[in-house]
Amino acid sequence: MKVTRGYVGEAVRPYPVATIGNFDGHHIGHRALLQAVSQTAREAGGTALALTFDPHPVKILAPHVDLKFLTGPDEKLARFQAAGIDEVVFLEFSRTFAMLSPDAFAEQVLARGLGLKELFVGQHFAFGHKRAGKIDDLVTLGGRYGFVVHPMASVTACGGVVSSTRIRQLVQAGDVGQAALLLGHQYAMTGVVAPGAQRGQALGWRTANLPVPSDRVVPADGVYATVAVWNQRRYDSVSYIGTRPTFDGGERLLEVHVLDDVLDLYGQQMTVEFIELVRPDMEFSGADALSRQISLDVESARMMLRKHHDAMGER
Repeated sequence: MKVTRGYVGEAVRPYPVATIGNFDGHHIGHRALLQAVSQTAREAGGTALALTFDPHPVKILAPHVDLKFLTGPDEKLARFQAAGIDEVVFLEFSRTFAMLSPDAFAEQVLARGLGLKELFVGQHFAFGHKRAGKIDDLVTLGGRYGFVVHPMASVTACGGVVSSTRIRQLVQAGDVGQAALLLGHQYAMTGVVAPGAQRGQALGWRTANLPVPSDRVVPADGVYATVAVWNQRRYDSVSYIGTRPTFDGGERLLEVHVLDDVLDLYGQQMTVEFIELVRPDMEFSGADALSRQISLDVESARMMLRKHHDAMGER
């Protein structure tokens, strides 16, 4: 898969077919658009394109908003590739770019800049200065500038429209199970295992400690049934996110206890997939009470993981 910064003329790509968006999370609504683009491009012997923005428009238009992301850059590109996209085009989003009228955006970017032949977007897609252009405008402009627009209905699940905003709210509330239904995959975080205070090991529960990324959506503080992915292998695990109030608090960390395996993980990159919330964070009277609760948490996590694996046909 090719990654391009900015756009070049249409002669470079055979029959470009595209969709546009930020694609944070690569949820099931995004996947429907990407699959339509990929299939149409294949049938036409063309090029499947995904147009996205860097930086995210919110960072320019509302810099006071502390926007957190569902997907890191590497994961986002990997999911584009898995969806059959041939080329990801990153368009630089600036205040000048944001000032383009709907007509100028369609003509300068989509038609002349990228040479699009077909474009798939959601039926509520808005574009141009102050999002003044709506889907009917885009269809008209496409006819004027030589590309066909395919409006696609919103994807709904679990009683509502699937959106990145809705998924962020679910993850931040700890409802990682429902978030996974909307994502079409487990919500995950990746980091490099760092040395910790060894409290888990002292309690009889060895943990791998990962820093919590400042730019990512983080599940609510608590204990989760998780799957740890390391060295291309998957390990059942139970994980804690929080500031360890029983020990007077501190930096917010993700602590992962791998079940039934002892691994040397310091300095290694690990991905943690969140399956289900076991319980919210709690403060205990001391180390013994916490250790007893961890034993209960582990058993609860094992049951949740067995149920998850059975549902996924993994065992």
